[in-house]
Amino acid sequence: MSSILLVRHGQASFGAADYDNLSPTGHEQSRVLGAALAARGVTADVVVAGEMKRHAQTAAAVLDGSGWDAGVDVDAGWNEFDHLQVLAVHDQPTTAEGESEKAAFQRWFEEATLRWTSGESDESYDESFTAFTSRVEAALARLVDALPRRGTAVVLTSGGPIAWATASLLAGDTRARTDLWLRLNPVSVNTGVSTVVCGASGTTLVTFNAHDHLSPDLITYR
Repeated sequence: MSSILLVRHGQASFGAADYDNLSPTGHEQSRVLGAALAARGVTADVVVAGEMKRHAQTAAAVLDGSGWDAGVDVDAGWNEFDHLQVLAVHDQPTTAEGESEKAAFQRWFEEATLRWTSGESDESYDESFTAFTSRVEAALARLVDALPRRGTAVVLTSGGPIAWATASLLAGDTRARTDLWLRLNPVSVNTGVSTVVCGASGTTLVTFNAHDHLSPDLITYR
């Protein structure tokens, strides 16, 4: 039986001009994860990262913390969806009286994401939700096919792809998978680990979003 550890990147630079960089906390989260995996006896036979900077930076810090001597294969199939475009397509709602800036942003993000996942405005996006989910499923299938028997792969990616890989393994039809994705995506912890095992009975999710390697002060969601 082989295993795949799907790791969400460390905390990025939310609110900065370039979100696609790890914050100091993000670097520390990633180093801590690498050290924790090595302490548990985990050895990565394959390391895969999306092509975003935060994926590469997370991979580098995990390797530093673990001491693994491994190269990093880049697969754009593990890239996050373009959340900035998803937001831009949907008009920002007016902040309600007494509503915090954080709550207003969260409401905007949820409304914009619902519009994207509905498929009713696909022509407004460079990548439709269906195209996004298809490439994530293809990336997972490629990895399963390439993984050595009894091997371990570590994938440095984002919350969106992890949530869809998880939903696709748990739910049957597209509507159920989408509903589950909408629930799982917002709760993904930075450097949270979701474990998939592959064997004779198929590909199975065994854990989602495990983050026991993090002390309370290192737990972040964006």
